[in-house]
Amino acid sequence: MKTTESVKVVPARYPMRIVGAVIALLVLAIVVQSVAFNPRWEWRVFARWFFDPVILEGLGQTLLLTLLGTTLSIVFGGVLALARLSGSWLLSSLAWSYIWLFRSLPLIVVLIILYNFSYLYDTLTIGIPFTHLSWAHYETVNVLGQFSTAVVGLTLVQSAYTAEIIRGGFLGVDHGQYEAAAALGLSAWRRTLRIILPQALRTILPSGFNEIISLAKGTAMVYVLAMPELFYTIQMIYNRTQEVIPLLMVGAVWYLVITSVLSVIQYMVERWLARSERRSAVNSARGRVTTPARVVQPQEPVHASLS
Repeated sequence: MKTTESVKVVPARYPMRIVGAVIALLVLAIVVQSVAFNPRWEWRVFARWFFDPVILEGLGQTLLLTLLGTTLSIVFGGVLALARLSGSWLLSSLAWSYIWLFRSLPLIVVLIILYNFSYLYDTLTIGIPFTHLSWAHYETVNVLGQFSTAVVGLTLVQSAYTAEIIRGGFLGVDHGQYEAAAALGLSAWRRTLRIILPQALRTILPSGFNEIISLAKGTAMVYVLAMPELFYTIQMIYNRTQEVIPLLMVGAVWYLVITSVLSVIQYMVERWLARSERRSAVNSARGRVTTPARVVQPQEPVHASLS
């Protein structure tokens, strides 16, 4: 007669996790106490300026620069990525040269050169090079103002990084997908937009959102153009009031809000993509109809008489 012995399940213990959690909480408590109860942070000044109309106007300029820079860099960076992947050595070389140049130059240098562009060139002419044929002339002073210079500078630099991210996403797609799309007889643009790009998005999105967050913080560099975005506005206020730390904290918290919202958007987009892929996988699994294999009856051999 068999006897069943009760097995006592003992949960695994991780004492070092508890020690690490206690140390982390202790450090967090020290930081919170030093920041919240130190009167030199001047939190009353922070609260007075946080929703000030001047600060909100500068925040609006920062958000607008981020939106325009992101949109234009995605469009231009996508064109550069396709040129880098092109079979034409000329297009590939030109795209590589552009990416190499603007990934090497600091953003502040590009902005200062563009802001002094009217010193280098009085007019911008649209025509045929090395001839006198031209269709339009524009005064550079009227074309490149503060806002347009900031948008162009951010787009030129950011598109170089965006192009490499998009190119990496395309290279991450299995080569068999390209061959299968070509076998369907689709044009190159339809293959890229309908088949390759949706598969590359999962690789592109995390790095792409990181670049958008970097761009949102990089808009602070346009202070060299004396443009009243968030950081320049804060500088002007604390130069007048000498309340440096609380006003810098105002800018820091607003940048934290911007990056947090972008992180939430990234999470929602990635979750939506994962859900759509799971839904398509379930639908394809349901679409498979298992039919019983047809049994082939053996046939009697037929002998043909040769006469």
